[in-house]
Amino acid sequence: MDSAVQENSITESVASVAELGGEAMALMKPEMHPLDFVAKLMEKQFYPDAVRFVAHALPKREAVWWAWMSARRGSGENAPPKIKASLEATEKWIAQPTDENCREAKAAAEIAQLGTAAGCAGLAAFFAGDSLAPPDCPAVPPGPYLTAKAVTGAVIFAAMSGDPNQAPEKFKSFVAQGVDVTKRLKLWEGKQA
Repeated sequence: MDSAVQENSITESVASVAELGGEAMALMKPEMHPLDFVAKLMEKQFYPDAVRFVAHALPKREAVWWAWMSARRGSGENAPPKIKASLEATEKWIAQPTDENCREAKAAAEIAQLGTAAGCAGLAAFFAGDSLAPPDCPAVPPGPYLTAKAVTGAVIFAAMSGDPNQAPEKFKSFVAQGVDVTKRLKLWEGKQA
């Protein structure tokens, strides 16, 4: 397969499941590398679309790590105890992605509230697990994009926390960190951005 066609296929397939806005989708060009597409989204200040794209491109565990890092940075040094507890439970799942840790992350996320970056990060850890059902019931696999959607929420809530005037800089920093993860994973190995 021609590399430009393959890159376009990657960019299009990720963009289609990420549910990007029409203006963001209009920026996609046939020869566009995924990282070039993210750069274009950032240049046009389509920050939530860039977050969605990266969240849907990353493997689940790495995406949860990105959500956790963003939530941790967005929560600041003096986060309330329930936010800290959610971040700690999410970090525990990242270190050891067991079913027990995933359920603890969900419980802590609900206490932190799902309208917070820490709550979304914990929910992302739960969605990255094997089953949504209680432990003593038959497994109910989570939908394939639930983790990415919760990660998106975590990163966006983290960027929007605090002073709204700082949101663009936070989005740039968080998206750069997510892009760095794609590079470290060699997600699009052999393709030049």
